[in-house]
Amino acid sequence: MNRLDRIMERMSRTAARTMSRRSFFARMGAAGIAASLPLLPVSRANAAQQPGESGDPQSCDYWRYCAIDGFLCSCCGGSTSTCPPGTEPSPITWVGTCRNPVDGKDYVISYNDCCGKSACGRCLCNRNEGDTPVHQPSSSNDINWCLGTDVGIVYNCSTAVVMGTA
Repeated sequence: MNRLDRIMERMSRTAARTMSRRSFFARMGAAGIAASLPLLPVSRANAAQQPGESGDPQSCDYWRYCAIDGFLCSCCGGSTSTCPPGTEPSPITWVGTCRNPVDGKDYVISYNDCCGKSACGRCLCNRNEGDTPVHQPSSSNDINWCLGTDVGIVYNCSTAVVMGTA
């Protein structure tokens, strides 16, 4: 037998001695489900270069807002990618894919709720392109994502951060 066969046989025999069938199938099922779910929060560490821009960031028709639901931070003292002073971005987000009219490419957009102050109340946009039911929360814009902040669950506005090309 080659080395890989011996290693696999040893691992299989050890698992058979220490684990019941139910336990084995429970672990395999949990691993399969975990592998099929999108991971939250969305990692912002590898953010791509910013694409060319056109349009008004204070308008609901702006290309980045194709899946947004809420008040635009660009109308509330922030920008398309930064929260207004006195608010904190939620560490968990929902994502969408929007087509940039400048270069014709699709980009993954991370929609971040800014939390801590009362709702801004200006520039309400509710575009539901690609929105999913709540059973797939990473793509749903119908959830108050402020639950993960230190400043409380009060929603103020939403940003649209470009993560990279789709």
